[in-house]
Amino acid sequence: MNTLEIEELRLTLPGTARPVLNGVTLAVGAGETVALVGESGSGKTLTSRAALGFLPRDAEVTGVVRVAGKDLLTMTPEELRGVRALTVSMIFQEPRTSLNPLRRIGDFLTEGLRTNLHWTAQRAGDRARELLDAVGLDDRVLRQYPHELSGGMLQRVTIAAALMSDPALLLADEPTTALDVTTQAEIVALLADLRTRFQTALLFVTHDLHLAAAISDRVCVMYAGRIVESGPADALFDKPRHPYTAALLGSTPRLDHPRKRLDAISGQPPDLRTALSGCPFAARCPHATDLCRAETPASTPVDGGTVACHHHELLSLEGI
Repeated sequence: MNTLEIEELRLTLPGTARPVLNGVTLAVGAGETVALVGESGSGKTLTSRAALGFLPRDAEVTGVVRVAGKDLLTMTPEELRGVRALTVSMIFQEPRTSLNPLRRIGDFLTEGLRTNLHWTAQRAGDRARELLDAVGLDDRVLRQYPHELSGGMLQRVTIAAALMSDPALLLADEPTTALDVTTQAEIVALLADLRTRFQTALLFVTHDLHLAAAISDRVCVMYAGRIVESGPADALFDKPRHPYTAALLGSTPRLDHPRKRLDAISGQPPDLRTALSGCPFAARCPHATDLCRAETPASTPVDGGTVACHHHELLSLEGI
């Protein structure tokens, strides 16, 4: 059984001309990492927040969001609080916004266990020391304040905090964005190690395709609230089948082509205030035809993944 299952999730907000999330379907198994990739505004963060039941109150939502076999969209607020305390944890982009600058790190790490599970201070402290060691920090950090730690150390603290209740699912919302390249590599390696050690399912949200390839087993590429392509990480990056995936790869710097001019994706992402007809990427796609502009492509199973493109077979042969 998958730890996270999202099926045909559709979310519409007042004042928008189209759904913010339009039929999103994905799954994450125990001990598996799935990367959710796309431009800003594509719906990545909103999809990950759905796994916590954190959705706008005025949103119209349909579909299924199932964590450990239980549908979050049918839960009461009290039941949702239990899921957030014990089953699902999230690592946010900027660690400093997650911590109270007036409280010690030890209080931040142990508060949830002492409040939600009624653990003793000694037991919660032992768990905090165990996880600080797992993320490569000394237990003296427990007595320090956030301003005394570097950004990389704080992100390690938030990762330890997310693992305190031994969650079945870990959500990482661009956890390396605010870090330098060296620290990014350390955090990615740490998450990969912890996933294997604790068999935690990991949904990793990022705009960086190469970072996604480094950490994930499978990748889902989002555009305009839809998953336009998904599949095993290696296969998707070696042979993308959707023009948007290929365009993202072409606009990303690569060490094996250091002097190659980066490609630019023309145009702008579609505005939520404007209704769409046909493929949402058609206006920016160099391969678009009248069919693309008239009909929305269905998500088609292909080689262990899916692709939503009318011409994916032809484009695959041409080597997009």
